[in-house]
This record gives sequence, C-alpha cells and structure tokens, in this order.
Amino acid sequence: MLKFYQLPNCSTCRKAAQFLQEHGVSFEPVNIVELTPTAAEFKKLVDDTGVDVDQLFNRQGAKFRELELKEKLETLSLEEKLNLLASDGMLVKRPLATNGKQITLGFKEEQYRQIWL
Repeated sequence: MLKFYQLPNCSTCRKAAQFLQEHGVSFEPVNIVELTPTAAEFKKLVDDTGVDVDQLFNRQGAKFRELELKEKLETLSLEEKLNLLASDGMLVKRPLATNGKQITLGFKEEQYRQIWL
C-alpha cells in the first residue's frame, strides 16, 4: 500500500492525490503535520529507498527559512537531520509518497506515471 504524506490544504498534494485516484492507485493519506514520521521511520525510508536525506527537506518552506537551514544543513549529521525532519512535518517536502521501496517527493506527473502506474 502506498503511503501518501500530505497537507490537506496543499494544492500540490491535492493534484497528486487526484492523479493517483484517477488512475486507480490505492493509497493511505497521512497528514504530515499531525502524524509526522519518527526519526527512525525517516532513517528506514532513507535506507530502504536510497533517497538522500537532504532531499526530504522542504527547502521552499517558511519553516526551513525561519530556521536558516540553507546555511546549517551541510554541517548537520545524519542523525541531526533525521531528528529535525521528525520534529516538524512542515520541514518535509510534500507530498511524500512511498511504498517502502520507492519514493517520490513533490508532484511531477511524468515521475508519478513511471513509478506509481
């Protein structure tokens, strides 16, 4: 089952969810702020999908800028980055969709076609 981490009021998340629904892909929607994955869950995601932990950050978000992470991110350890992601769902790039082996971050229709259809 595809886990689909989203913010319900995010227009990109809604477009991605609509795409999945229109193509008959079943998924479990998860509110990324209310049910933010733990540091251990993010670590497993990184290990199982091979995604670079830095790609999980929502670099366009206000929280990312507020914490001045652009300057700090490269100096943090993997553990610190995982704990930071787990501390606030607003720091996570969304939508984040995963089946445990593959992952997509954000919504690009062609990427969704290749990976989820």
